[in-house]
Amino acid sequence: MKLATYRSGDAVKIGVVNVAENTVFDLAAAAARAGKPNLAYASMLALIDAGDRALDDARSLVESHRSDKSLSIGLGAVELLAPVPEPRQMRDAMSFPIHILQAPRGQRRLAARAANNEAELARIDAEPLGELPEVYRKQPIFYITNRFSVRGPNTTVQWPRYSKVMDYELEYGIVTKNKGANIKAADAQNHIFGYTIFNDFSARDAQRIEMEGRLGPAKGKSFDGGNVIGPWIVTPDEIGDPYKLKMEVRVNGKLRSEGKTDGMLFSFEQIIEHVSKDETLMPGEFIGSGTVGNGCGLELGWYLEHNDEIELEVEKIGVLRNKVVRQD
Repeated sequence: MKLATYRSGDAVKIGVVNVAENTVFDLAAAAARAGKPNLAYASMLALIDAGDRALDDARSLVESHRSDKSLSIGLGAVELLAPVPEPRQMRDAMSFPIHILQAPRGQRRLAARAANNEAELARIDAEPLGELPEVYRKQPIFYITNRFSVRGPNTTVQWPRYSKVMDYELEYGIVTKNKGANIKAADAQNHIFGYTIFNDFSARDAQRIEMEGRLGPAKGKSFDGGNVIGPWIVTPDEIGDPYKLKMEVRVNGKLRSEGKTDGMLFSFEQIIEHVSKDETLMPGEFIGSGTVGNGCGLELGWYLEHNDEIELEVEKIGVLRNKVVRQD
């Protein structure tokens, strides 16, 4: 199933998306019509908390009420929100080797460009990529970001006033289920509720300065609306192998880069094992994959401009579309 959170009129609801018909099915209304109102359909977190039984009941509702067109509404008539508008926690990993190698070079190029140092730019471009630092193979590397700054598809991201260099990042991620600690990778599939797309918008000039402090990104990543998730959550049964999906970035309709979800240094299952070591993983958390190789302007030397429209597409999930605008 493709599970969405959406606003229809004054009500925020969750539903099942039918991509072929471009509609969303109202789960709470269907349950009420069946004479079985269910608080699990009050929000996406409520559905996740209710467990697999509620998800099975949702499938049954869609199947038994498929012909009742009054329970569905066109996607064009609603506002899609982030599928989990306020995750219980939000972590983002660094999993793709090409991005890990190219991003620091991109930051050095950014500094050289700011200084108008053409000789330094040429020197950086002539450097080989080098070897992946061993720490990235030893364990999953991730940071915790602002779960209150999440937005959904089709939103306009306000460019933070303190930044002149705005960037996108092509990622996908998981939403967790089933509270647990010290989870083994072999059992971690039982803690994956579904998959979605993540655009980790980044203020690169702010990030470049703060990363010199060796504590991780802060204002380079955390600004209102900068963490975009969507357009919905796809349950694992519709994904198949999550590590063989095609990925693509388009800016203003033009292809910017392509990638694949394969080649992650650590799988989501291994990341869950690492995160949950003597720490309770909560249902409704979001964990990002990190940026796929060549999946951001920092690697390509090609940044966003005012009014740019960005589309991130991941096979079997969908398209996450947003616009960026300067506030000045």
